Amino acid sequence: MDILVLLKQTFDTEEKIVLEDGQISEDGVEFIINPYDEYAVEEALKIKEELGGTVTTLSLGPDRFESSIRTALAMGADQAILIDDESLFGDEYTVSNVLAKVIQEQSYNLILAGHVAIDDGSGQVPQRIAEILGIPFIGTAVKVEINGSDVIVHRDVEGDTEIVETKLPVLITTQQGLNEPRYPSLPGIMKAKKKPLARPDVDISEEAIQAKTEVLETYLPPKKSGGKILKGEIKDQTKELVQLLRNEAKVI
Repeated sequence: MDILVLLKQTFDTEEKIVLEDGQISEDGVEFIINPYDEYAVEEALKIKEELGGTVTTLSLGPDRFESSIRTALAMGADQAILIDDESLFGDEYTVSNVLAKVIQEQSYNLILAGHVAIDDGSGQVPQRIAEILGIPFIGTAVKVEINGSDVIVHRDVEGDTEIVETKLPVLITTQQGLNEPRYPSLPGIMKAKKKPLARPDVDISEEAIQAKTEVLETYLPPKKSGGKILKGEIKDQTKELVQLLRNEAKVI
């Protein structure tokens, strides 16, 4: 069983976002594996332990990604691939096409990824990759069962569970509740230093990776002000609420 795990590095969830000249400042910021991708790494390791095979992480990003990649290797992944060419960075369309190009040159039965990244929250890349590769896609998995080439996935659907059956190869995104990611052991951390981390050149046309979206502005949400308590009869409160929503909040 050859398993690929799409791995992204994100801000630590405890970090405070600071903007400088309209850009997010990375000075002194701690970066971690995207939390949902941790579930993907853990599930890949569990499947490998049960069925054998290899686990390879695949990332697109700057050199700083290596710290998170080494964490995944310390958890038990066998090898990693990092595309660190800045000319290949971009929006979800760009990233999907670059990663798909690299995946097409790999041996794989299963691809796992977090269902969303906590930084931009787009949740687009895995679906786009599956479409490019022409393989099934199943999102928000909370249980994965593999028997030969048969795959059964229990997926979270707004508080309920849907069961989907398919065949390998398949791309599955992972959701909280699927597993509990392990901590890297000291021997694992030492071994991770010697595990292979490839940085391949990607031969792909500019047209294939030309971004389809553009960020016009980045800004912090407005500070929350104090709430307002409405008093009086319910009908009077309702009228006042409608006026506030129309004239102050301007949402209706």
